[in-house]
Amino acid sequence: MYPIVKQEVQNYLETFLNKKIYVHLETTTGAYSAHLNSENMTVVAFIRNANVSFQQAKITGEGPYRVGLKIDNGWIYAEGLTDWVFDENNRLLMAGHDKDGKLAIALQVSETPFPN
Repeated sequence: MYPIVKQEVQNYLETFLNKKIYVHLETTTGAYSAHLNSENMTVVAFIRNANVSFQQAKITGEGPYRVGLKIDNGWIYAEGLTDWVFDENNRLLMAGHDKDGKLAIALQVSETPFPN
């Protein structure tokens, strides 16, 4: 993954406009490492292979970044994104890593389902 370049990510987001796509959205405050400190509150959200279509996509901020996808009846929204890649499978993979390099958020879009 590479540090986000806002205009490049925006360009890739727009290639998915008005298409049926699959979304992976994941956030965590440390669910994968909660065993290290049982007093920390663990907060996690996870959705994989939600099949949607979005009519508008926007990346905002100066870093970490926010991405919003306007769907028929609302929005899909991710904040705290720092890194991205458009991979060999034509998937836009975005992630937010904390100061220690740990994953805090992931937003991924693809025209094909993500593997289970």
